[in-house]
Amino acid sequence: MPAGVANPLDLHLYYRPMKNSAIQKTLASLGLKSSNPGVSTGKKWIKTKGSAIESYSPVDGALIGSVQAADEKSFYDVVAVSKEAFKEWRKWPAPVRGEVVRQIGEALRANKEALGKLVSYEMGKSYQEGLGEVQEMIDICDFAVGLSRQLHGLTMHSERPNHRMYEQYHPIGIVGTISSFNFPVAVWSWNTMLAWVCGDTCIWKPSEKTPLCSIACQHIIAKVFEANKVPEGVSCLVNGDASIGKLLAQSEDIPLVSATGSTRMGRAVGKMVVERFGRPLLELGGNNAIIITEKANLDMAIRGALFGAVGTAGQRCTTTRRLIIHEKIYNDVKNRLKKAYTQLSIGNPLDTKNHVGPLIDQHAVALYLNALSEIKKQGGKFVVEGGVLKGKGYESGCYVKPAIAEVKNNYPIVQQETFAPILYLIKYKTLDEAIALQNDVKQGLSSAIMTTDLRQMEQFLSAGGSDCGIANVNIGTSGAEIGGAFGGEKETGGGRESGSDAWKVYMRRQTNTINYGDSLPLAQGIKFDI
Repeated sequence: MPAGVANPLDLHLYYRPMKNSAIQKTLASLGLKSSNPGVSTGKKWIKTKGSAIESYSPVDGALIGSVQAADEKSFYDVVAVSKEAFKEWRKWPAPVRGEVVRQIGEALRANKEALGKLVSYEMGKSYQEGLGEVQEMIDICDFAVGLSRQLHGLTMHSERPNHRMYEQYHPIGIVGTISSFNFPVAVWSWNTMLAWVCGDTCIWKPSEKTPLCSIACQHIIAKVFEANKVPEGVSCLVNGDASIGKLLAQSEDIPLVSATGSTRMGRAVGKMVVERFGRPLLELGGNNAIIITEKANLDMAIRGALFGAVGTAGQRCTTTRRLIIHEKIYNDVKNRLKKAYTQLSIGNPLDTKNHVGPLIDQHAVALYLNALSEIKKQGGKFVVEGGVLKGKGYESGCYVKPAIAEVKNNYPIVQQETFAPILYLIKYKTLDEAIALQNDVKQGLSSAIMTTDLRQMEQFLSAGGSDCGIANVNIGTSGAEIGGAFGGEKETGGGRESGSDAWKVYMRRQTNTINYGDSLPLAQGIKFDI
């Protein structure tokens, strides 16, 4: 049974043979078969007693392939190999590790079209977005290569004569990554490429909804590692369900666990990691808003809101879920959006003429339908009605209509994140009110303001402005670049991945003091004479 099917009566929508020869060629080029082992130490694929995970495409409902999940024994075997590999890998000079990552970037360039197509077909995002996700992997490789020569510490002046103080960073050990289905390869690479140049080994537990993407990546990396004689265990893979994620979170041999997904999942993982004094890196839900002021360029605002709301069918953690619009331009924005939504093309994401693909599975569809029902119950008014699409091309049952609703920010359904293309319109009078509305949710990931007024921009970006980890001006909430640290506050988890100085979380900091004199003075002027 495919993961997430809400109603057994809907199973007929999924059990379909794969007839797409182009997809079959793509799978073969990435080393994928109809049945695949799902556990790897980077050099070996391990047979397990775990159950099979069947991957069904939300695009057409076809069974793409099956993956043998990890069991408890194979998980601990992988941890042991990764732990041993760390002893050698940490001794490789960082620029040499960076050279390996550079070659991974080149391998990804060579496989960009095939891997992008697999991402699109297994997850459901548009082919252009699939290619964009692989490009993010390439970009983080480039970033990590430069970083491999910049893992710097600090030198401080000592209060004691003939002493020198400095701090340096060392590899932390095994980095465990739990990734989500909506970005089946990119977010894993944000963590892993940085961890590798830092000298860590990595164990990846991907989403059970997109297992084939992880296996394709492991095949690509294995060739590079073999050519460079990288120790076995530097790149490990453990496909499985939440029970494997729990093992990873609880393992005292894994000092850092990076988890991307729902707030509920992050709360559970974070608690398990902290209880054993591990280090959690959490990138969780978002309830992102764009404030459109009366001084906005509306053409830019509509474009940013449209992509932010319907890109990846609303299944990004940075998806625009709320538009907070000044009362003077509210009706104009509403009418423009309504017209723009009539021009959206919904269908097979591999067809570049389509703007919106399917939701990941029928469980996601059920959550979408529940949200539409709750909007009505709580007093919302639809500007653009939603619904499930049926008929030719929509046989998987996962295609839905992007919806727009006029609501109040305090509605319970608005306060929670629904992973679907539902956009809420909220009216405001003053910028202070707009910022307060923007911040009045439990999540704090991405935010944006559309304005040509410098004072409005600065107020939004000030300490009393947006409380999110990402705050943009005149761009939407989606589309983060790898050069900046990515993550958010409050129930988004507080973690930071990707660019800037996010590399420091994958290392342990050590303060060193050297006495090059011939006496032993104590700090703070303490006297201890004998």
